[in-house]
Amino acid sequence: MLTAELQAWLRLSLVPGLGVRSQLHLLRALGEPEKIFSAPRSAFKSLISPQLIDAVLTTCVPNHTGIVELTQAWLLEPQHHLITLNDALYPASLLSLPDPPIVLYAKGDLNLLKKPALSIVGSRNATPQGIEHAEQFAAHLSNAGLCIVSGMASGIDAAAHRGGLAGRSSSIAVVGTGLDRIYPASNRQLAHQLASEGLILSEFALGSPPLPMHFPQRNRIIAALGLGCLVVEAALGSGSLITARQAVDLGREIFAIPGSIHSPQAKGCHALIKSGAKLVESGDDILSELCFGNDLFSVAATPKKQAQPPVAEDEFWQALGWDPVDIETLILRTGLTNAALYEILLGFELEGKLASLPGGRYQRIGGGV
Repeated sequence: MLTAELQAWLRLSLVPGLGVRSQLHLLRALGEPEKIFSAPRSAFKSLISPQLIDAVLTTCVPNHTGIVELTQAWLLEPQHHLITLNDALYPASLLSLPDPPIVLYAKGDLNLLKKPALSIVGSRNATPQGIEHAEQFAAHLSNAGLCIVSGMASGIDAAAHRGGLAGRSSSIAVVGTGLDRIYPASNRQLAHQLASEGLILSEFALGSPPLPMHFPQRNRIIAALGLGCLVVEAALGSGSLITARQAVDLGREIFAIPGSIHSPQAKGCHALIKSGAKLVESGDDILSELCFGNDLFSVAATPKKQAQPPVAEDEFWQALGWDPVDIETLILRTGLTNAALYEILLGFELEGKLASLPGGRYQRIGGGV
């Protein structure tokens, strides 16, 4: 159901011309969407352009009412969800992005967002051997406890999803359309299986078509959700290499399967290996590199320790210091869990007291002690 709060988040995401970074800028400066829309015009002057101020304060956003009604009806269907940036279900891994989407449309099992994951990407025009590799690696890794993330494109993506669904940890598809559309149409059966046994995610409003600009944008989410990114087959200039570069920027591990020196579909993987990606020949190579052994289920089945009480605010600022610092270092300094730490960081970021930097690092920009 679309509450007033959810409608405000949805409205902010639909403001024409207001990109994700500008949306986040307003959230940090003015607070949650309901506060943004009730703020006086003067509050926006140093934040966004006059044209964007007009767009934000205009009550009749083009097609806004229609999308709200469409979303309201869509959310009545089983397993349909709208997740906002301040929702406890929002994937913490996406907060390492400089531009995390402020809303996510989801169809399927949200519990998969809590599982450790690996992104698998590759060519749409994959070879039979590449498709076989993608499916086999994905099934092996899924059975070991890694949820498989990909983009539901033809070729390697589709094979990775099939392998993930065949294993114990299922699969997440991040798509470049609204969730009321299936693209490509040839993946209709796969999409239905992902919705019933896995999860499909999108940051794009219902009705959004498969525009070319959407796919590089969705790739950053694929890169962020995984602990690492495996490229199975990719030609030079492939969009899969964009995803791999985004994963590198986020501090994720990069893996690549080598191929024939004569195959155009192997040249992208070979280029990644030359630049430092890990050459892998089996799923166990990936598991050992991620330091999880060969069965994540033994880890997942172990009850997690209860989170310690939050540190005092002055202790948090002392742990943060003044220089850029990554999540792993903050966990060591504070003793907090990932989830607890991300919640604190997001709160201070929305208050404008710290900034998220490339590579999943944070730095104070005001406040604190």
